Amino acid sequence: MLQVVQAFDRAPFAEVPVDDADAMEAKLQAALRVLADRDGWLAPHARAAVLRRAAALLAARHEHFARQIAREGGKPLIDANVEVVRAVDGLHCAADELRNFAGREVPMGLTAASTKRWAFTTREPIGVVFAISAFNHPLNLIVHQVAPAIAVGCPVIVKPASATPLSCRDLVTLLHEAGLPEGWCQTFIPRGSALAEQLATDPRISFLSFIGSASVGWRLHSKLARGTRSALEHGGIAPAIVDRSADLDRIITPLVKGGFYHAGQVCVSTQRIYVHEAIFNEFNERLVARVASLRTGDPVSVETEVGPLIHPNEVNRVADWVKEAIAGGAKCVSGGEPLATTLMQPTVLIEPALGARVSREEVFGPVVCVYRYSQLDEAIAQANSVRVPFQACVFSEDIEVALRASERLDASAVMINDPTTFRTDWMPFAGRREAGYGVGGIPYTMRDMTQEKLVVLHRRA
Repeated sequence: MLQVVQAFDRAPFAEVPVDDADAMEAKLQAALRVLADRDGWLAPHARAAVLRRAAALLAARHEHFARQIAREGGKPLIDANVEVVRAVDGLHCAADELRNFAGREVPMGLTAASTKRWAFTTREPIGVVFAISAFNHPLNLIVHQVAPAIAVGCPVIVKPASATPLSCRDLVTLLHEAGLPEGWCQTFIPRGSALAEQLATDPRISFLSFIGSASVGWRLHSKLARGTRSALEHGGIAPAIVDRSADLDRIITPLVKGGFYHAGQVCVSTQRIYVHEAIFNEFNERLVARVASLRTGDPVSVETEVGPLIHPNEVNRVADWVKEAIAGGAKCVSGGEPLATTLMQPTVLIEPALGARVSREEVFGPVVCVYRYSQLDEAIAQANSVRVPFQACVFSEDIEVALRASERLDASAVMINDPTTFRTDWMPFAGRREAGYGVGGIPYTMRDMTQEKLVVLHRRA
């Protein structure tokens, strides 16, 4: 059995059966059987109906899932509630996308050899999907990986993070309750990572969806069987640029949310803030005042704004990174120390060295770094200086500044007057270069999990 503990106090509160090699093979065989039974495939309307029934069941069990997210993953209840709402919408999003999910006509008759022909493409499921997920959104990330597979007709085997298996388990049970035959969606919960790697690299897997650390994701990617497609979602070191024209009365709260949402354990958490020198001091005063007021504690409390890190080792690591930055010349103006075994104080560092780990690597903890700049292009150059571009943002009341930054920032998405954490589940979501591979977002994942087939009809008349 796998023991599940509360992220906040490490108290055990559930046990989950683990899968061994025999169980892994049985689940893969079950997925292959339903895929091979072409006559048994669910029609698009039936798949959409399952997703909509599952959305209704999830909405009815909102409180259960929200509290479970808070307990197993440590996300404050106020944010866990939002995650459940997003997950419900994500199931609807996948069903809605089927109305627009189609092939295309390929023009014929453009050469003498192509006359009297009509050609079009259809979209078919790519095959068995194996999804490996992360702890920080233990319900919604599963929806992002599973709902697209169900929508397009791919059998999917999903492995949740070992720290947060309960939301995944309960969602898959809920999908079966909604009418999805078991072979089309199964959990895989092994002990350790060896079996997960074995399944990911099995040639019978057609698509790997991986959300997690870059080191693991790229290693798995390098070992995939020939022909296996993949999508990797890793983390970034998201930058924010604050122009001198920015309205400080309006931007502090969203910036703090962007930096300290889920204690910074988000792949697009706002980690680096570049502030124009004309407003640098006033910005820092306001930022520190708001950060100091954040309520840190038990995530199941409705008052908590910043919860625990997923493991005590992470608290020690983040604290070490902060100490290193301070020793290298950074000024710590808020926080900087662990509050408890699993809690780190929300921390603000002023101008750490550009070579410090907090400036160059993803902290994945409640730390933001603030840097001074005088010229916009200087800030853009610093923002672009890392190998893990993902989402970025700029705060400005000057449209020329906002547009120049949005054009020149090396990012897959640039938010103007919103933090780097902004996301809707139907928009494209992707890291560039080392930060990811492929494009996430439910409609985009549905396309990745299918393959086009060309049909050419030769008219005789």
